[in-house]
Amino acid sequence: MPDRKVRETPEVLEKLQKKTGKVAYSMWKDFKAFISKGNVMDMAVGVIIATAFGKITSTLVANVIMPLVGLLLGGIDFSTLTATFIGLNGQEVPMQYGLFIQAVVDFFLIALTIFLVMRVLTIRRRRAEAEAAAKKAAEPKKPTTEELLTEIRDLLKEQNK
Repeated sequence: MPDRKVRETPEVLEKLQKKTGKVAYSMWKDFKAFISKGNVMDMAVGVIIATAFGKITSTLVANVIMPLVGLLLGGIDFSTLTATFIGLNGQEVPMQYGLFIQAVVDFFLIALTIFLVMRVLTIRRRRAEAEAAAKKAAEPKKPTTEELLTEIRDLLKEQNK
């Protein structure tokens, strides 16, 4: 991504420098150079896309995969599992270990889902690369400049005999 230049007239720059001083003006220039770099913008786009993809994956796991897992496990809902301990003062202290189990299961299902999606995309990319390589290999090889010049030289020698 090419660096973007902010259009600032000399008057605007002079006003900024007078108002804020040289340190603030220098910081502004440095910040402008930093934020205009392509890798910062690419990273921002990546974070936005990753957030959206995370929501899609979480919804898929929570609303599609987990109900199927619940059916396979006989309708067990891990999030409701608790253990209750009695404190020294007689007060009950609940430990909701089911929420932890649910989070671990969710993590593994999300990781598996992402792995499967990435695997399908990788297989597709490899097939496309293999097809492109096969197509390129099937094309006739074009002669190099040296080969063409050698051929022209030989033809000229034949004509001059």
